[in-house]
Amino acid sequence: MKTLSLALRNLLRNRRRSLTTLMAMTIGLVAILIFGGYRANISYGTETGLVQSSGHLQIQHLDYFREGSDNPSAYGIADYQQIMAVLQSDPVLAPMLRMVTPTLQLGGLAGNFAAGISRSVMAVGVDVSQYNQMLAWNDYGIISYAKPLPLQGSAPDAVVLGEGVARKLGLCAALQVPHCKPSGARVPQAQGPAMPQDIAALSALEGSALPQETGSRIELLASTAHGAPNVASLNAVQAKNMGIKALDDMYLAMHLAQAQRLIYGSNPPQVTAILLQLQHTQQMAAARARVNQLLQSNFKDRPLEVLDFVELNPMYPQTMQFMNSMFGFIATLLGVIVLFTIGNTMSTAVVERTVEIGTLRAMGLNRAGLRRLFVCEGLLLGLLGALLGLLAAALIAYLINHSGLSWTPPGYSYSYRIMILLAQDPQLMLGCVLGLLLVTLVSAWLPAHRAAKLMIVDALRHV
Repeated sequence: MKTLSLALRNLLRNRRRSLTTLMAMTIGLVAILIFGGYRANISYGTETGLVQSSGHLQIQHLDYFREGSDNPSAYGIADYQQIMAVLQSDPVLAPMLRMVTPTLQLGGLAGNFAAGISRSVMAVGVDVSQYNQMLAWNDYGIISYAKPLPLQGSAPDAVVLGEGVARKLGLCAALQVPHCKPSGARVPQAQGPAMPQDIAALSALEGSALPQETGSRIELLASTAHGAPNVASLNAVQAKNMGIKALDDMYLAMHLAQAQRLIYGSNPPQVTAILLQLQHTQQMAAARARVNQLLQSNFKDRPLEVLDFVELNPMYPQTMQFMNSMFGFIATLLGVIVLFTIGNTMSTAVVERTVEIGTLRAMGLNRAGLRRLFVCEGLLLGLLGALLGLLAAALIAYLINHSGLSWTPPGYSYSYRIMILLAQDPQLMLGCVLGLLLVTLVSAWLPAHRAAKLMIVDALRHV
């Protein structure tokens, strides 16, 4: 206590220098925390969006992700209900699971043949109720932009289109797509031929048994498991902005049963993936290991593999690597600045107090005690700077989070709120505070060690 009291008095002897050093530490810590909170928002927001739409893990046919994403007939999973039942009944895996649901992806040609327009699409068939429950996952408590598919309780032929698909098919007015030219304004070259008679007959047969809803009728042409063409007459009930333009121009969502009927007809239905959404992302490694064990023991003859959302979305780790490298560069740069600032302050204090150091040594203070005194001064500066930095960063984060500022990420069609997440990332705050204290101790120890090595006689006659 006596050493701490004396260290505090020494800091107050030159308030201006101590305040300048304290300001440099506080500003450096605030800058690191604000950028770290911004990085956390991007990281958690991206992860939340991916987990909501595709789950933490996916069970797929071997090599489907690399080679068969456009060929559901060759890479389908048969008896997927049996696999799901085994997973959901496992006493080890079940507590970690939040949702297990199948999905079927397929490519096809969507046509508004009444207007003579067609468009290639990538369609997905989902269990709408389970998919909408997946969209509610928000483990980090951040702002979620996910909106449930408006297919709950709809007719089997109801579909949702990306806004880009709706524009291409001339459904602007029917689906109330914003910033869209009316179909009459389209150039004639963009319109395709009318629907062939054989496809029209298939479409009429498909749609005759289905109830009609408000919306716009389209036809989806796809290849069945036997290679023959099949057409479904569908009712587009809503256009949805998917955020990413490339996806917005290709997206079509439908009921799983409708997609299976389109691809497999009267044959036993299959799916291209089984999505597993966990309670928490931290459980992913353990859950993946357990799923692999269950597949090996119960379905050893099936060529299946388990992929996580990081492998399924290569852009996510690339984005995180970029943000981490930027954060590391900024933290290193500010750390060096703080290191030299504190080191300069402590070195100046040693020079100014050389006679005092000699006096203390002559009074019996040993080298370790003198070194401890200067280190305590640096530690007090570090603790006070960390406290002020945390308070200032929390205030600035609050102002930014409530400012309504937004930005549009590259490739996206709409903007996102700029948020600084500090409370959701306690590791960031703890790491920054410990890093600041470490830099403070290192920068204080070097001048303290130099002061402790001074000879008593040389120190006392210093002018």
